[in-house]
Amino acid sequence: MHLHRRLALTAAAAATLACSLPLAAQTTDGDYPNRNITIVVPHAPGGPVDSVARQFAARLKDELGQAVVVENRAGASSMIGAAHVARSAPDGYTLYINASIHSINPLLYKEKIQYDAVKDFTGISLLARGPLVFVVNPGVEATNAGDFARAVKADPAKYPFATGGFGAADHLASAYFLHEIGLKDVPIALYKGGAPALQDLVGGSVKAKMDAILTALPLVKSGKLRALAVTGAQRSPLLPDVPTMQEAGFKDFEFSTWYGLWAPANLPAPIVAKLNAAAGRIMGQAEMQDRLSRLGFSVDYRGPDGFVKFIDSEMKRYDAIIRTADIKAE
Repeated sequence: MHLHRRLALTAAAAATLACSLPLAAQTTDGDYPNRNITIVVPHAPGGPVDSVARQFAARLKDELGQAVVVENRAGASSMIGAAHVARSAPDGYTLYINASIHSINPLLYKEKIQYDAVKDFTGISLLARGPLVFVVNPGVEATNAGDFARAVKADPAKYPFATGGFGAADHLASAYFLHEIGLKDVPIALYKGGAPALQDLVGGSVKAKMDAILTALPLVKSGKLRALAVTGAQRSPLLPDVPTMQEAGFKDFEFSTWYGLWAPANLPAPIVAKLNAAAGRIMGQAEMQDRLSRLGFSVDYRGPDGFVKFIDSEMKRYDAIIRTADIKAE
């Protein structure tokens, strides 16, 4: 066969093989990224996870030089969006930002969850964390967590709690609080999202909620809700006059929700390194730290190894709370 024809056929075969390979196999560290990146947020727009993701996405665009799009895939306690990411190609073009509920779901939905929350994902970076604020309807007479605990113990049915969803951080924190004061039969109303739960709390059909500062703060400032305590180890700069649960006499009570960055499992190490380096620079920006602080969060950046260890310790802590408070999926 003529040399030029052999070379042409070889080149054609190589091109055909290249087209048949997964995109991740064709992408090298030097090439990445060369097109738009999507960050999947498994919650509706406007909530805490969405807010953190959009702040991060705007800065990741500048770091990597490619457009970064936030795609909301809400539903099923964030498991719809998570399942989509778990099935996506590990090429760095589908990323995932979620809160601590990602590590709570497998403890509650062992028989229903359609992915492995650890093995089907590549942990890239822990980004931020923030406490919850314990809020009540203004019609409740208690002005601090201790007084509220005594009131609810005296008449549990009078003080139903609201939560934005089964297994969410506010659900675990509420159940943990009720267990700490020796109660198991206080109603906890499960809503499909934080917004309707807050609406009913303001209306008075439920009396208490553990909520993200981001969404509760405007209602507290306007007098529509009363803040009794924050669940972090320190007071929040946004609510400097509101004590922590520990200051209120609950010495072991500390609960924060956190936010992390993942990708599908088996993301190539060079891409992990590039994304983690970008995340580190973003979370180190004073502007980003200030913006998150205004939303009620603080930066808690940790790279892949630290993030994986953190997830492991948090899952053990959540499992202990779930067992202690006897929280079971219906």
